[in-house]
Amino acid sequence: MRPVLTTLRLSPAKDQPACPIPSAIPMPGPRDPVARALALPLWSGPVSAVPLGGGITNLNVLVTDATRRAVVRIGDDIPVHQIMRFNELAASRAAHAAGVSPAVLHHEPGALVIDFVESRTMAAEDLRQPDLLAQALDLVRRAHSEIPRHLRGPALTFWVFQVLRDYAATLQDGQSRHVPLIATLLDEAATLERAVGRIDLVFGHNDLLPANFLHDGSRMWLIDWDYAGWNSPLFDLGGLAANNGLDGAQEDWLLTTYFGQSPDADLWRSFRAMKAAAALREAMWSMVQEIHSDLDFDYAAYTADYLATYRAALATFRTSS
Repeated sequence: MRPVLTTLRLSPAKDQPACPIPSAIPMPGPRDPVARALALPLWSGPVSAVPLGGGITNLNVLVTDATRRAVVRIGDDIPVHQIMRFNELAASRAAHAAGVSPAVLHHEPGALVIDFVESRTMAAEDLRQPDLLAQALDLVRRAHSEIPRHLRGPALTFWVFQVLRDYAATLQDGQSRHVPLIATLLDEAATLERAVGRIDLVFGHNDLLPANFLHDGSRMWLIDWDYAGWNSPLFDLGGLAANNGLDGAQEDWLLTTYFGQSPDADLWRSFRAMKAAAALREAMWSMVQEIHSDLDFDYAAYTADYLATYRAALATFRTSS
């Protein structure tokens, strides 16, 4: 999930000759991300690397060589979060071809190299500004409509309610401190799933945290395709609303602009159900991280914040239904 990059610079991808790695140098392990990034066979000339902060799922490194800067994302499949790197790679390539994300420069098992874009990471307060929210929504719409034209090979489906059921089982297996909440959360999720009803299908990003939007001063970029997959557009729209604290008027604008007409009662009900589900997914994602991640991050506080967001969204759904 999660925010991965802080400052990025876009440069055209360059086909550079590979720099051979001497056979005497052992390949570093996955928990040595800087050494692992430096060992990749695409750098030329002097090369340096520094860890990037901000990531709360992956390990990320900024590498500079004689010709470019690039971001290296270090990470294998993460089954407890349904992250499959073949899917991330295919989505990242298609997102670049669709013009919404930086280029993939290199990939190999456990490492994905993305072009560096000089930019500012968005915060929730940024995306509540009308002009930046409009740019973000335009990017999401382009992703939904254009990525399928460029996507190659098999691709995953991301159905949030199946994710929630799987998270619940993972939490029970891991004897999470949140086990007493699970039965109630699953009952609530079942109600939300019924309320969503029939869906259209698009290729969604499915992780629209503010830090996954970047602005280079001229345009916005959307990064981090770990959770990409076929889904209802309402999940991305609900996530955009829940993760950035949009108010009712902004949500009305969001739905009207995306669908080209004012939302009726059925659309509002489906949207509010998906918004609550998006917030619950984030809370339960963090619960799983509490028992499975060794990254230095306060997941307990993150869980508490998103449980509060979820409960507020659930209350709005209930009172408006």
